[in-house]
Amino acid sequence: MCHKVSISVFKIYFGILFLFSTSLFAQTNSKEATWIWYPGDFEIWLSNKMQVRRTEREAVFPPLWKYYSPYALVTFQTEVDFPEADDIKIVSEGPFQLLVDGKQIYGQPKSITIPKGKHKISLKVYNQEVLPAIFIDGKYIKSNEDWMVTNEDKLWIDEAGKAQQSGTPWVFVGSWNFNTPNNKPSEFKLETEPWAAKGAEKTENGELIDFGKETFGYIKIHGLKGKGKLALYYGESKEEALDTAKCETLDHLYFDGNQSKTYTHNGSKAFRYVQVQKEASVQYDSISMLYEYLPLEYRGAFKSSDKLLNEIWDVSAYTMHLTTREFFIDGIKRDRWVWSGDAYQSYLMNYYLFFDSASVERTLLALRGKEPVTAHVNTIMDYSLYWFVGIYDYYLYTGDTKFIETFYPRMKTLMEYCLGRRNKNGFLEPLEGDWVFIDWADGLPKTGEVSFEQMLLARSLEAMAISAKIADETADEKQYQKLAQDLKEQLFEVFWDQDKNVMKHQRIDGEMQDIVTRYANMFGIFFNYFDEEQKQSVKNKVLLNDDILEITTPYMRFYELEALCALGEQEFVLDEIRDYWGGMLKEGATSFWEKYDPKQTGEEHLTMYGRPYGKSLCHAWGASPIYLFGKYYLGVQPITAGYETYTIEPNLGGLKWMEGKVPTPKGNIELYISSKEMNIKTISGEGTLIIHSKSRPKTNLGAIMQVDKNKYQLVLEANKEYQIQYKAL
Repeated sequence: MCHKVSISVFKIYFGILFLFSTSLFAQTNSKEATWIWYPGDFEIWLSNKMQVRRTEREAVFPPLWKYYSPYALVTFQTEVDFPEADDIKIVSEGPFQLLVDGKQIYGQPKSITIPKGKHKISLKVYNQEVLPAIFIDGKYIKSNEDWMVTNEDKLWIDEAGKAQQSGTPWVFVGSWNFNTPNNKPSEFKLETEPWAAKGAEKTENGELIDFGKETFGYIKIHGLKGKGKLALYYGESKEEALDTAKCETLDHLYFDGNQSKTYTHNGSKAFRYVQVQKEASVQYDSISMLYEYLPLEYRGAFKSSDKLLNEIWDVSAYTMHLTTREFFIDGIKRDRWVWSGDAYQSYLMNYYLFFDSASVERTLLALRGKEPVTAHVNTIMDYSLYWFVGIYDYYLYTGDTKFIETFYPRMKTLMEYCLGRRNKNGFLEPLEGDWVFIDWADGLPKTGEVSFEQMLLARSLEAMAISAKIADETADEKQYQKLAQDLKEQLFEVFWDQDKNVMKHQRIDGEMQDIVTRYANMFGIFFNYFDEEQKQSVKNKVLLNDDILEITTPYMRFYELEALCALGEQEFVLDEIRDYWGGMLKEGATSFWEKYDPKQTGEEHLTMYGRPYGKSLCHAWGASPIYLFGKYYLGVQPITAGYETYTIEPNLGGLKWMEGKVPTPKGNIELYISSKEMNIKTISGEGTLIIHSKSRPKTNLGAIMQVDKNKYQLVLEANKEYQIQYKAL
């Protein structure tokens, strides 16, 4: 979507550009034209536009963090060797200056003929309202990801009238899927499709419309006539829609009698129910909606012998799709904002459902913004750290290095900000303006030095070391490796209780607090920071200990259950999923919630933040079974970037059978697993199948090796279909 190289890499690139222009011509000609812009600017502009749409009872509720803006003036440039004259078309978002071989072409030409030979094409574009962007289409030249762009071209005319340029920071352009001249970035909209209501009933003052499940979109009124007022009261629950005084979202409309008979409201909302109240002077026949969504393919799949788990997967997938919009957002009703902690989990779920790389990139860019860094991402300390880890995971799953090459400078400045917030002991500790979130949990202490934050910082430094290597920043790579190693050692020296064999939670003013929580302990398991003895101790003394502060949000339940799966507790985790997510289904959930407490009853499930309907009933972090089922039951995960190598370690967790698909950059891995057989269809790359069996398995392809008692492995070749017979433990 957006690409950049360092200055040194650009020099190499530009040298190749001049030496092998014919090769560049062939490459440019082979790609379709698309709209291009300064990398990251479209994402910043779109996130600004989207996040101010949040309203509470018709009051605008903008985000609480810093807003950035696209560059108003940028210069696009490429060089092509034309084998013959070429007529090119030019479309721009904003007025432009066109230069061919450094000479200005006067006017604002919509087309121009470029003569045969090698030519440098430059366009300087201004747009203060949205963002500067261009679409160039000819036979031999097309705007695409190979173009370069700068926000400061440092171009001047010398005394001889010749254009001069030096020290300009060129980067690869950004692009997405705007592939026709009329499909402008500034006009981007999500798709819509008509949905009919599932039911309607009279209320004391109007009509209650039920769309059957949680949804998102635009109310449409049919047969509208008359003059007067009409009110829409939205609700994720029936109770909320009926409570006109306290429902979170509503719209008051006024019609002058000259309106169309079919009216579509211009503000999209999240709801299942809508109560319609109107003045007697206004009439309508029926209410429907336009469902608004990002068109994505469900590449991942899961089905098993347990119908409840199948329903949980289906509702999780629907929840994930509802919260995958212009960006990965948290809740579709209340916040409609881009939160880094929520988004990090969405990235992981995305890799096992859509594998939509563009959504990950857009969200990462929207969260990061530009320079200077004056606060943590979303103002939350842990959310800055999730941002770093999310980038490394993106590289691991997709194999794409260009994103890191492009945005490494922004990674570095954010990390410098984080490191600058450490105390004299080298630990992160909240300073003025820092919000330490961790989780919504009653009684969770968050002051002082918290082990969970240090563990996230260590992982972020490891991510920075890997990113520095990709960006060819050797000195940075060594620095971040040392910082990560030193911090991990200090983390265990300070917070690991040698007697109890668990990680303590907090130190205040140099004094260790006698508090153990689940957070750092469970992250240490799937970060692989603990040895086997430590893992087993944490499992028994923390994760399976009811005396430790309970987790009640799907947000941290995600990590708790991942840690247990990483320890081989799949059967236990399935029971937890049945109880927790199944509990929401029993309460009538059609998408999964921000928080679920089985001890609550009735309307208590709707309350949060001191508001009767403050809880989000469709929240991104509620969809985590997608990730768990794909990674720890079907058992598929990448080992090296882009699934060049990967493992499959199926675990039925007590199920009779399961089947599914796991998407990768190269296709879908397809699996069927029962207690007696495994059928696996591979993609490119080399896989390793790990089989836990009472006896030596048999296979139609390859050779099975025993690696431990009741543990075997089989090397999986690319694009093969394997049938294995075994006896599950």
